[in-house]
Amino acid sequence: MPLRILHISTRLILGGSQENTVLSCEGQARLGHDVHLAFGPIFGPEGSLFDRASNFRWTDPKGQQRRIGMHEVPTLIREIRPLTDLRCYYALRTLIRDLKPDIVHTHSSKAGILGRAAAWAELPAAKRRGRPIGVVHTIHGPPFHKYLPSRTNRLYIASEKFAAKRCHRIVSVADAMTTQFLDERIGRKEQYSTVYSGMEVDRYLKPLTPGGTPATSDAVRESLGLSPMDFVIGTVARLAELKGHDDLLDALGDELRTRDNWKLLWVGDGWWRDRLLKRVAEMGLTSKVVTTGLVPSERVPEMMKAMDVLVHPSYREGLPRTVPQALLVGVPVVAYDVDGTGEICVNRVTGRLIPPKDTAALREAVASMYDHPDDRAAMASRGRELCRERFSAETMVTELEKVYEQALAMARA
Repeated sequence: MPLRILHISTRLILGGSQENTVLSCEGQARLGHDVHLAFGPIFGPEGSLFDRASNFRWTDPKGQQRRIGMHEVPTLIREIRPLTDLRCYYALRTLIRDLKPDIVHTHSSKAGILGRAAAWAELPAAKRRGRPIGVVHTIHGPPFHKYLPSRTNRLYIASEKFAAKRCHRIVSVADAMTTQFLDERIGRKEQYSTVYSGMEVDRYLKPLTPGGTPATSDAVRESLGLSPMDFVIGTVARLAELKGHDDLLDALGDELRTRDNWKLLWVGDGWWRDRLLKRVAEMGLTSKVVTTGLVPSERVPEMMKAMDVLVHPSYREGLPRTVPQALLVGVPVVAYDVDGTGEICVNRVTGRLIPPKDTAALREAVASMYDHPDDRAAMASRGRELCRERFSAETMVTELEKVYEQALAMARA
């Protein structure tokens, strides 16, 4: 039965959780659902998925055109501002009242807390209309972590406990998310389901150029000023705090100076760009680091074709989408062992897992990838098979359908 589904996400930047949300919207629209997306203001150097979501069109077998209803909520901001947040809560209640959705599906912490509270407050009226609301939340990454002040963590944990009582089902993008939330006594075990973050698998299995021809490693490297003989160590991440770019420089600085063919390729942009490039210059590594700036998501597979190894030294993640994406392209991974990363980067099977901040181990793992190309290729091959079905957008949408059925059954009870 077609549903009216309202997704609520704080920001539509070029990020993993946002891409997950937009792909969910697109897949659900193709199934015949009436899909809407509420989001906060978009600004800054991190890019936007607004055009992709707002331009989506699909014609169903009956000739009816499907699109995603877009609803900007100016008060839905990432920062904690009590008065603005209260206005956002009431704005979301008004939107829910007007749309009368069957499902409210929230994403990220801020939108998740306000969105769940708003949907739950509208639930009694929806039941009286005979159209109860199933409330679902996806954890893309925990808002609480050891790099925050303890007072901030206590606030986030208390807020998540409050919100967990105001939804029917909680989706984790990795089993590790469920474990972390239950360890903090957030929600009940039976509320949780794991649905791995979907992506356009074929785009990564067979990367294309903007002209539609197959992307080759040599051609992509040439366009970036890299040689076929270079050993290219890549990252795909925002240039931002906690993404680990400083650790990468600390770990590989000496190797980059002494190994002529070692190069860093940074794909992405962010608030730390100028600071990081200044440090690169101070280390005398300007000629060894190639930056692409902001790259549209559809060109990320092409950029990955230039890499020999993807390094993901992020300090915190839910489930880092760049890791399965690299494996699908055929690029092995070195990553910090945080959150859900180990569910994809299986140590010495599909890549190397490193304790966070252990720059010596990071250097050794990258050097081992360089010294053992056969092992590198075997890890990539195993990773490709692991990710091919698990991370397809179609699989994600199918699994979400089951979660929605469960949420609606609970709402009707």
